[in-house]
Amino acid sequence: MPEGPLPSFAELGLSDELLGALAQAGITDPFPIQAATLPDAMAGRDLLGRGQTGSGKTLAFGLALLSRLAGGRAKPLKPRALVLVPTRELAMQVEEALNPFARSLGLWCRTVVGGTSFPRQIDALRRGVDLLIATPGRLSDHVRQGTADLSEVMFTALDEADQMADMGFMPQVRAILDLTPQNGQRLLFSATLDGDVDKLVRQYLHDPVVHSVSPPTGSVTTMEHHLLFVSAEDKQNVVTEVAAREGRTIMFVRTKHHVDRLAKKLRSMGVHAGALHGGKAQSARTRVLGQFREGTMPVLIATDVAARGIHVDDVSLVVHVDPPADPKDYLHRAGRTARAGQSGTVVTLVTHDQRRAVQGLTARAGIRPVSTKVRPGDEDLVRITGARVPSGIPVAEPEVPVRARRGGGGGGGPRRSGGSSGGGGFRGGRFDRDRDRGSSSGRPRRVAQH
Repeated sequence: MPEGPLPSFAELGLSDELLGALAQAGITDPFPIQAATLPDAMAGRDLLGRGQTGSGKTLAFGLALLSRLAGGRAKPLKPRALVLVPTRELAMQVEEALNPFARSLGLWCRTVVGGTSFPRQIDALRRGVDLLIATPGRLSDHVRQGTADLSEVMFTALDEADQMADMGFMPQVRAILDLTPQNGQRLLFSATLDGDVDKLVRQYLHDPVVHSVSPPTGSVTTMEHHLLFVSAEDKQNVVTEVAAREGRTIMFVRTKHHVDRLAKKLRSMGVHAGALHGGKAQSARTRVLGQFREGTMPVLIATDVAARGIHVDDVSLVVHVDPPADPKDYLHRAGRTARAGQSGTVVTLVTHDQRRAVQGLTARAGIRPVSTKVRPGDEDLVRITGARVPSGIPVAEPEVPVRARRGGGGGGGPRRSGGSSGGGGFRGGRFDRDRDRGSSSGRPRRVAQH
C-alpha cells in the first residue's frame, strides 16, 4: 500500500449496516491489512494475504465475506460461505468477532468444531447457515454424514493456512475445497507462503492479488527477546518467581504431563496458574481461557499445539520454559505477545547443556536475543521479567465439572465417523485432540480486531 493515511471503513465501500456495527463495537479505523485487502476481496478477486496473528485479518476476510453474502439466504444444510481454521479455539474467536456484523446484515454465522454437540451443529445447518466457520476434521465428519453440502459455498477463506499445513490438515483442506464450486472466490491468509501453502495457492486460487503487510514475528519492533541462562538447580525457582510477576503471562512446556505438573507446583506456591492442553475436556479449556482472558488467572501453562489457538491481547510476557523444537515453533509462541501494536517480552530459559542448540535456533528464526545469566532474586531477572517472590499461600485447585470427568461434556466423549474431535483427521485417528482447542468468549475491542 502507498504511504499515507489509511482510508476509512466508509471509503473502503462497506455498507451502512456494517459501518454502524463497527462503530457500536468501538472499531473506528481499519488496520493496514484491512485497508489493503477489503477493496479487492469485496470486488470478488481471489486474494493471498500475508499477515501475522494480531494484524487484523479476521475482519479483513470477515467483512468482505459478509458484504458479499448480504441480501441472500442459505438453504438447509448448504452454507453459502466457509471459513476454515486450524483450531476450534480460533474458530470460536472468529465467530465471536464476526457475529455482530453478521447480525447487522440479517445473516447467520455458526461454527462446526469438535468437542461440542454434533446434533446441535446438524440442527444449525438444517436451519441454514450463511457463513460457516469450521475446523477441517469436524467439517469432514459432517460432509461424510451428509449433514453439510458444500456445493453452494461461493466464498471460502482459509485462515492461518501455514498452521493447517504444519498440523497435517492439507489433505482434508484440499478434499473440502474440491467440494466447493471451482468458480468460487478463495481468500487465503497465512504468516508464511511457502511449501504446502504455496501448493494450495497454485492449485485453488485463480490469479490471486497478493498483499503482505506484516513483518515476520521476529522483527516486530515492540517485542524484546531474551535468553536467560540458568543452572538446572535454579530453574524451578526462577520459573516460580517469573510466574509470580504482575501481568498476563504464557509459559510454554513440551508435554501435557509437564503442563499439569508445573501448573500444580505454581498453585502450591501461591500463583494463579492454569493448564491448557489437548488432554483437557472442552469445558475445562473454555473455562481456563475465559479466566486467562478476564485476568482472574494471569498465568497460562500450555503446550505448543494447544497455544496456537490463543488470541488474547495484553499478554506482556511469553516464557519458553522448555526451549521450542524449531524456529517456526519459536515464532508461533512469540506471536502470543506484542499483538496489535502492543509491546511484549519473550524469554527463553536455557540450561548449560541447551546453550548451543538454543542459540542456533534463535539465529535461524532471525532473532537476536539479549543473553543474561540469572539466579533467583537477581536484579536482572526482575528488570527483564518483573519477577517477584510468590506469596506461598496455595491457590485452590480448579473444580472439574462432573460431566467433564465422565467424558460426556467436552472433547473426551466418543468420536464420530472415524473419530475426529474437530481438527482430527479422517478415518484412522491420525490426529489427536491437541489439534483443536476450546475457547472462551469476550467482546470485540478496538485492539482485538484479530
